[in-house]
Amino acid sequence: MIFDLKGKRRRFVQGTYLTLAVLMGGGLVLFGIGGGSLNGGLLNAFTGGGGSSSGDKQIQQRIDNAQKQLAANPRNQAALQEIIRDNYQLATLSADQTTGAFTADGKKNLLQASDAWQRYLATNPDKPNFTLASLMTQAYQGLGDYNKAQKAALIVADAQPSSAAYLRVIQYASLAKPPDTRTVDLASQKALDLAPKGQRSSVKKQIEAVKASATGTSTQTGTGTTGG
Repeated sequence: MIFDLKGKRRRFVQGTYLTLAVLMGGGLVLFGIGGGSLNGGLLNAFTGGGGSSSGDKQIQQRIDNAQKQLAANPRNQAALQEIIRDNYQLATLSADQTTGAFTADGKKNLLQASDAWQRYLATNPDKPNFTLASLMTQAYQGLGDYNKAQKAALIVADAQPSSAAYLRVIQYASLAKPPDTRTVDLASQKALDLAPKGQRSSVKKQIEAVKASATGTSTQTGTGTTGG
C-alpha cells in the first residue's frame, strides 16, 4: 500500500498523491473541457514553443505586443490575459525537466504573470477567467504564495464546483500564512456536500489527509514553498 508509512514521511507521501488527485480533478479545466476563454485550453496554449529559443522569442513578442496594447488601454482585459498566459508558459518551458521546479528566471515570469493577474482582477470582470485562475494557482504554488493561490482556487471552485476543486481550496487555505481556518471549514463542507453519496466517506478522509499534508509540508520546508 502506498500509505503504509509512518510519521512525517507518511503525511508527505499522502500529500503528494492527493495533490495529484486534486490536479487530475482540475485536468478538464486545464485541457479546455468545460469552457474558458483560452481557445482549445492550456494544452493548445502551450504548443508551438517547445522550449526552443525561437519559440521563446515568439512568446516574448506576444507579451511585448500585449504590453503595447496596455499602454494604450491599461484596462485591456484581453491583453492582460495574454500576458498572464504567456509568462506562465515561459516559466514552465524553463522549468527543471527532472523535478518540474521553476527556475529563478521562471519565477520572474511568474511574478510578471501575477502582476498581470492582479491588474486583470482590478478591472472587476463579471466572471473572472477560471481557466487562468486554475493556471495561477500553480503559479502561486511555485512562488510559495498560498494566500493568493487560495483566492485563485476559490474562483475555479465557484465557476466549476466539485469536491476536487474544494479540496484544492482546502490545500492552499491550510498552507496560507496564517492558515485560513474559516475557509478550510467552509470548503470542507462544500467538498462533502458536492460528493456523491457513496463517496462522502472517502472525501472526508481526503479532506483530513490534505489538512495533515499541508501541516507536514509547512513543517518540513519551514516556509511551505514548493516548486511548480
